[in-house]
Amino acid sequence: MFGSPFDTEKVLVPQSAEVVFVADLFIEDYVGGAELTTEALIEASPLEVFKVRSSDVSMETLESGHKKYWIFGNFSRLNQQLMPTIVANLNYSILEYDYKFCKHRSIEKHLEIEQKECDCHQQLHGKLISAFMYGSKSLWWMSESQQALYEERFPFLNERENTVLSSVFNDTFFVALKMLKEKYKDTDRKGWLVLGSTSWIKGYQQAEQWCKDNNKDYEVLWNIPYEEVLEKMAQAEGFVYLPLGGDTCPRMVIEAKMLGCELHLNDNVQHAKEIWFETDDPFDTEAYLFAARERFWSSTQSSMNYIPKISGYTTTQNAISQSYPYVQSIKSLVGFCDEVVIVDGGSTDGTWEALEELAIAIPAVKIYQVNRDWTQTRHAVFDGAQKAEARSRCTGDYCWQQDADEIVHEDDYEKIINLCRNFPKHANLISLPVVEYWGSLEKVRVDVNPWKWRLSRNLPEITHGIPKEFRREDENGDLYAGLGTDGCDYINSNTFERIPHASFYTGEIHNIRIAALQGNEEALEEYQKWFKRVVELYPGVHHYSWLDISRKIKTYKNYWSKHWQSLYNIEQEDTIKNNMFFNKTWEDVTEEDIETLSNDLSTKLGGWVFHEKVDFDRPTPHINCGRNAPKIMGE
Repeated sequence: MFGSPFDTEKVLVPQSAEVVFVADLFIEDYVGGAELTTEALIEASPLEVFKVRSSDVSMETLESGHKKYWIFGNFSRLNQQLMPTIVANLNYSILEYDYKFCKHRSIEKHLEIEQKECDCHQQLHGKLISAFMYGSKSLWWMSESQQALYEERFPFLNERENTVLSSVFNDTFFVALKMLKEKYKDTDRKGWLVLGSTSWIKGYQQAEQWCKDNNKDYEVLWNIPYEEVLEKMAQAEGFVYLPLGGDTCPRMVIEAKMLGCELHLNDNVQHAKEIWFETDDPFDTEAYLFAARERFWSSTQSSMNYIPKISGYTTTQNAISQSYPYVQSIKSLVGFCDEVVIVDGGSTDGTWEALEELAIAIPAVKIYQVNRDWTQTRHAVFDGAQKAEARSRCTGDYCWQQDADEIVHEDDYEKIINLCRNFPKHANLISLPVVEYWGSLEKVRVDVNPWKWRLSRNLPEITHGIPKEFRREDENGDLYAGLGTDGCDYINSNTFERIPHASFYTGEIHNIRIAALQGNEEALEEYQKWFKRVVELYPGVHHYSWLDISRKIKTYKNYWSKHWQSLYNIEQEDTIKNNMFFNKTWEDVTEEDIETLSNDLSTKLGGWVFHEKVDFDRPTPHINCGRNAPKIMGE
């Protein structure tokens, strides 16, 4: 079943559609090899398919069909500016008919036209196409040689599900095949056939010359109806095809073989040496071709139906008294997680009782209390231990960790699910964006890294704690950390080595951010543009730790200063020198002092890392992230 938007100006995907098939042209437009394969697949679909020409795809089209499964055939007319949105938001497969990474769609044609070897894989066009292909759930190829050529240039594509499909034929062809073979079974075969074409790559002149050189009677097929071509093949002695560039899986060659023609081909016929085609048993070839449609749709349905189970996990400890938005944080996890695991450390301020009520109201919330002695000298190590405890209770395929002051934006829920469905094959941990507020929703910090380790496979060896190179023991044999970790890193539970992570943050962007911090206005503008794009494309969290600066200063006074002393086995007296906020001891700091400083920090700075005393003569820049705050925080 399929629908068509060809009679409308604004293309929207109907509710009834299950699959959206995108192509430059369909059989209604042009009867070519790619269009015939596409049509054969659509006719055999067990799902309702909606056709969209690639040139008609708009942002509105994508929005109307963002919950559908998409299949991209030839897409050279697709607006490339839409590709990042497609990668970030759609679940899709690609059916590659030629070589779209090359701007001429053929490396041999590239050489012929430009008189130099194709280097498109190193250019922006080729990189964009390869990124679009990498974002797919699966890749379908026309031949083994085609797939190998792609993977030679883009090795990371082998991380995707790759299948050689070959050209696909419909039931009408198989019926015609049987009838024609029966009709002409006693006919003496005569003459050779040559495909007439004005396209340089088809090698028409070379094929014709071969017939002349070998004294073959031949006929050139020019603009002949498809049915008549099959009739001629059923009676011809042979078919010659000598393309000047790689032809991934030419249908006419398959049709000629199936109808009994002797073949004369060159190495540019890329499927010619594959087992299913090279066999002398026509039944094997026919069986392979007949099964292609079932193979394609079975795999597609499997991709469509795969929904990974996601576990969110977090920890709490007197979250109410510290004014953490822990309820909103948990509810944002419920928006995309199948379960939310919360480990409380023995709260005494009503947090545990509130969690109990939340667990009754929301079945996905699972709460556990693991009491710790928070008066112990090395109590800071418990922060990582509690995270490890929460993670160990997760049962999902993937785990999403966040703290009680981090919120996931509602627009990111589906992005996270799609990211899990297309998780990088060779990665176990992904770092994702953090929108770090400073004093207001209009200020996003530049002075801290814009990422944090976030989403991971649920593997038993992944846990939280102090990495190997920072593990220390005090005189009592108790664990503490060297400077360089917060005690909550992702580590291997057996070796304590850090878990490698995949990231969107590059060295180039890091240098731009540093330049922005040093006062380069152009770099700041460039960094803001990049960051806005990042939070649009990738899911992440909005971090509210420094939104209420007054609250944060109080937690430093009452908790965090003791926490860092405990973690790093250092002793800091309450002196003016050791107070990075005020030129007085913490004992002498008043509520009025805190409110005054909070207001100054919020209005005069765009952030500050309190490893050194605050200096208002060195203002830090900030940016705007270009999106609204999560709706749940407005509640």
